[in-house]
Parts: sequence; structure tokens; C-alpha cells
Amino acid sequence: MPEMKPLGAQISHMLKDRGVNVIFGIPGVHNQEMYRGIEEAGIRHILARHEQGAGFMADGYARASGKPGVAYVITGPGLCNIMTAMGQAYSDSVSMLVLSSCLDETAARRGQLHQMLDQEGAAGTVCDWSYQANNAEAAYDLIDRAMLEFESQRPRSKHIQVPIAKLEGQAAPAPRRRAGLADGLGACSLDLRPLAAALSAASKPLFVIGGGAAKAGADLAAVLEICGAACFETYAGRGVVPWDYPLNFGAALARPSSAQIVAQADCVVAIGTELAEVDLWRAHLGHSCPLYRIDIDPECLADMQHAEVAIHARAEDAMASLRPLMAASPSQWKAKLVAHQRELWQGETEAERPGIIAIVEALRAVVPDDAMIYSDMTQFAYVANEIWPMTRAKHWHHPSGFGTLGYALPAAIGGAVARPGKPTLAIAGDYGFQYSVQELGTAVELGQALPITLWDNGKLKEIEDSMRSAQIAPNAVIAKNPNFLELARAYGADASAPETLAQMQEAVTAAFKADRPKLIYLSPNILS
Repeated sequence: MPEMKPLGAQISHMLKDRGVNVIFGIPGVHNQEMYRGIEEAGIRHILARHEQGAGFMADGYARASGKPGVAYVITGPGLCNIMTAMGQAYSDSVSMLVLSSCLDETAARRGQLHQMLDQEGAAGTVCDWSYQANNAEAAYDLIDRAMLEFESQRPRSKHIQVPIAKLEGQAAPAPRRRAGLADGLGACSLDLRPLAAALSAASKPLFVIGGGAAKAGADLAAVLEICGAACFETYAGRGVVPWDYPLNFGAALARPSSAQIVAQADCVVAIGTELAEVDLWRAHLGHSCPLYRIDIDPECLADMQHAEVAIHARAEDAMASLRPLMAASPSQWKAKLVAHQRELWQGETEAERPGIIAIVEALRAVVPDDAMIYSDMTQFAYVANEIWPMTRAKHWHHPSGFGTLGYALPAAIGGAVARPGKPTLAIAGDYGFQYSVQELGTAVELGQALPITLWDNGKLKEIEDSMRSAQIAPNAVIAKNPNFLELARAYGADASAPETLAQMQEAVTAAFKADRPKLIYLSPNILS
């Protein structure tokens, strides 16, 4: 006879069987049964200071490890607190599974602890799906469904809630994991000869490369070389092809004049990218030639960009199938013109946000190539996203889509958990850092060698600039900041305020080797 345990404990054992080794969360009286089986199952639990932080940690862990990030939260406010992180994971295609408790009955009772009118529905507004499991079998089936979809579809955040009484009730163990649970789309069976012919015939073929193309790097780079295609990278797509590929325009799609470059192309291939507003900051890519879209998500293939040819496939499968079909052809793109255009865009960046480029370049000089970088919504990161040449795909993570503040620190903590002994860096701004500063306690507890560069320009500078450009008198853009150095030390972290770029480089280098996180305080004064 299988050993009966409370369902909350059985869920932890099931997750362990499905390959989950780490869970992020905060226990409470409503979800304590979910904690009964964590240690028994051999799962490591990371205690966050706020459920939003737990969600961002799960997000950062998933991005760094390639495995789902799992979080446990309580009914009501616990779920509400993590919903921001769920929305970010949904927007950025991250495999996050949130498991929460819920009240046993809500329709006929009011005034219960942590009560919401529609908890399941609320969570469903920021994730792929949100369902309630009213028995053990439903809980197990939903967990397996989530794991299957993480492997076979575009990754998105998902939520499962279980009534408290069901978590406490006895249940048989979940079925063992089935062999071959997910096979994905498999090899590309579509006929890509028309695309190969179009690229070979084009005089100015152009690729737009998104984060979904990360696993296609070698074959994609070969296709670009064979047909002499130029390319743009989205922020998430940086590092997929070599940054020094001579016809790489870089991560400059948000530059208005990039549309003029796109308009010169006579064949455009967008691969693994939504071509979303946060990629383009305009409604249309700018092409007038045929557009080929390669994506795992059918929604992207039928969006407002109106692709002439939609190819439903994984990027790596499509490029592996396309590569042997390609024939070398001359290209009219000129490497010197591409390099010149990149210099012009860098000049625009410097004019818009003076001085930051010099600091970014000094930082990059001492950050190892294999570092995993997590940035927040801050002008320092906006500049770095454009000019920092990435040598590896999926090694810079920025909350582009949902655009949340407070992402960098907890996400970096999760990333460091996933990659012990490997370098991880957080980049935050003075305002966004205060959304999740309490997670320093978690990083200190874990003894993480985590440099946290904090850019303090004393205001919400990006909002101030936006208000001025809209002819609005800047309002509510300046707040009194704490003494960040003393605040970090109060949590047990190290902290320093370098006065020169050389001192900054020394502080960052040392922080990668330390036994605790270190806040490295940067302000515009470092340039004076």
C-alpha cells in the first residue's frame, strides 16, 4: 500500500520527483502543510522577505538554470504580493510555477482571514492560467500539465491553488514521473526551401533576433554568414550571435532611425521575438518587403506585424533545417556602414543620458564573460542594454515587458542559487532598489558573493525627462533617499562608495570573491 501523507507534503515529494530542487517562499498558517514535506523530500527552501521577492527569485532561478522556478505562498495577500512577479515572468517567457493555499469556502462566508472575492481569477490576470485543485488527483494533474507546458510551449507563469482542508487531508502519493513526459515540437518538418531561396536571392537580407532564438546560436550564425544577412538584436536576444559579427546592428531597434535601416532590407526574418512595443517603441517594424516569422507561439505569428510567411517551429529546429539548404550569395550590406551607424546610435545614447556610457564600459571591463547579470528599471541599465556587447546568450536579464521595479536584487539572488560558484551581478537604481531592499537579508543568509551596483541620480530621472519632453512641469520625481551604505550594512552586507572608476572596478572585482553581498554605490559624482 502506498504511504498516505497530507496532500501538502505529497506535493513537495511530487515536485522533487519532477526535478524541482529549490523552492522560494514564505510560510504561513494557511500554507504550512505545503512545508511539511519540503525537508523530507530533500528540497532546499529559500526564505524571502516578501512574496514579490520570492517570485522574482523564482524568476531569476528559472532564467539561470533552465528549470522551472517554484514558489510557495499563502492565501490572499501572499498571492497578491507575488502577482507582480508572475506578471513579469509571463511577459518575459519564464517558467514559474506558483503554488498557493486558498480558503475552503468563500461564497457563503465573509470576514475570513486572507479572504479574497476571487483569488483564482485575480491570479489568472497575470499568468498563463490559474486553477483550483479540489482533490489530490487534480493537483497532481495540474502540476504535470504545468511541467509539460514549460517544456513543450512558450514558457509562462502558472498558478495552482489548493484549499487548506485538502492540503491537510491524507492523500496517496503522486504517480511517478512518466518517461518522455514532454517531447516538445520536435524537429522542424516544414519545408524551408522557400525561405532559403528568398534569403539567397535577397541583396539585403535582415534578421531580427529575439531571446527565443538563444539555442539556435551556431546554426543561426552560420545562416547569417552564408547569405550575408545583417541583424538586429532585441535586448533579450543579445549574445545569440557574436556581438562582433560585422553586420550586427546590435540592440538598437528602439532607436527611431532603425526603421530606416529595416526599410532597406528586401527580406526580413524575425526569429524568436514578439516584435513587441518594448522591442520597437513603434507600431511597425519598418519593413516594406516580405516578413518571415519563426516562433513557437502562434499568437506572435498572427500579430499586427502581418508576416507574409509564418513558421511555427522552435528557432533551433528551424535554423538546423535551414542551414544545409542555404547557398552562398553576395550581400550589399557593408560592415563599415554598420559600424558607423552603431557609432551614431551610441552618440545619441550619450547625448540623452550623459556620462553613463563611461561608467558602463568601466564596469564591463571587470565583469567576467560568464557572469549572469540582472538589471532593474533604471537609466544605467537602459544605457547598458544598448551598448554592452554580450558574448553569451541569456546572460543579461531585464524586466522589459511588464517593466517592474525591484526586480534586480531578488532575481539575482535566485540566479546565484541556480549557479553556485559562478559570477552574478545585480544592477539597480536608487528608487527601484527600495522596492526589494529587504531581500538583502536573504542574500546575506546565503553568503552570496553578489555585487550590487546601485546607481543613484537622486531622482526618478527617466520620468523627469519624460515629463519635460511632454511639456509637463516635473512633479513627484524627487524623494529623500536613505543612507544606502548604512542600510546595506544593517542587513549584514558589505558596502562602499567608490570615488573613481578605478575604485569601482576594484570594488566589483573583490565583491565577486567575497563571502557576502556587497552594495557598490555609484552616483554621477564618480565622473567628476
